[in-house]
Amino acid sequence: MTEYLLAPFIRRFLTEHVVMDRNLSRNTQKSYRDTIRLFLQFMAEHASTIPTQVTVVQVTPAVVRSFLAHLENGRGNAVSTRNQRLAAIRALFGFIAYQVPELVDCAAQIQLTPFRKCPPPALDYLEKNEMDALLAVPDPSRPQGLRDYAMLRFLYSTGARATEAASITIEALQLDDSLPSVRFLGKGAKTRLCPLDSETVNILRCLLGSRLDRSADARVFLNVRHQPVTRFGIYALVERTVAKASEAVPSLLKKTISPHTIRHTTAVHLLRAGNDINTIRAWLGHVSVDTTNRYAEVDLETKAEALKTCALSVTKSEKGAKAMWHEDDDLMTFLTSL
Repeated sequence: MTEYLLAPFIRRFLTEHVVMDRNLSRNTQKSYRDTIRLFLQFMAEHASTIPTQVTVVQVTPAVVRSFLAHLENGRGNAVSTRNQRLAAIRALFGFIAYQVPELVDCAAQIQLTPFRKCPPPALDYLEKNEMDALLAVPDPSRPQGLRDYAMLRFLYSTGARATEAASITIEALQLDDSLPSVRFLGKGAKTRLCPLDSETVNILRCLLGSRLDRSADARVFLNVRHQPVTRFGIYALVERTVAKASEAVPSLLKKTISPHTIRHTTAVHLLRAGNDINTIRAWLGHVSVDTTNRYAEVDLETKAEALKTCALSVTKSEKGAKAMWHEDDDLMTFLTSL
């Protein structure tokens, strides 16, 4: 078998397949890149060579398993991270198999490396009073407070991911329509529209001011240096807001809260308001309804309301007046006849 170097495949995989063919998100592209970088470093040590000289056939299932063990034991990665790294390696070898049929068997062995089962991550969300406490922290009368309140309100109103909120431009907002909305470009370059409530529309108008008519392609949310805010800046905003709000609502300290927690909160509150799962799925931009179903599984309040609708109407005294099932000759006769 020809000794194919791994490096040329990696270049084409990252620049052509991941970006052009599959159009994966920037975050996924970075994840694949980082995985391959770690793997090449490990391979160079394992094979006592330099990364550019690693060949395809040197990547055996045993080597991949050793790399995965290194991630968990040497780097302290969680099982979910281990599985994420494996997914990138399997995707790379799927690409290699497609490019060179001679390497199909070699790639297939790598692709058979199993994912490890791990419990789904905890799905924290905020109760109504906790979300209200967060929104009460910023002072909208001050420029920074106005920006912070607008950001928190926007995250809660739309259920946007941090990356989506950070990249929103003014032209993506439709504030003058009879049904105000925002257009998101989500994961996998999928576009979705979310409605905006009147309070969010008003606060966005106040935040943008004259920029609303001057800079259509400018970002909506800026930092103190008037540069576009990053997703890390949004995380920092949520963290400091939670720290302040927890003084009034201590229950916030018991939860791990991030911008994604606010996204979960939006979903649960929409569910409690009576919206169906498919509406919430479209609202959040989930590809699969199974992802959205998780909110129904964790929301105890909704389950309790469902239980009420199923409650038996027969009281204890009424049950006592009825014949016991084993004394009901007609029922027993019926069951015997089946």
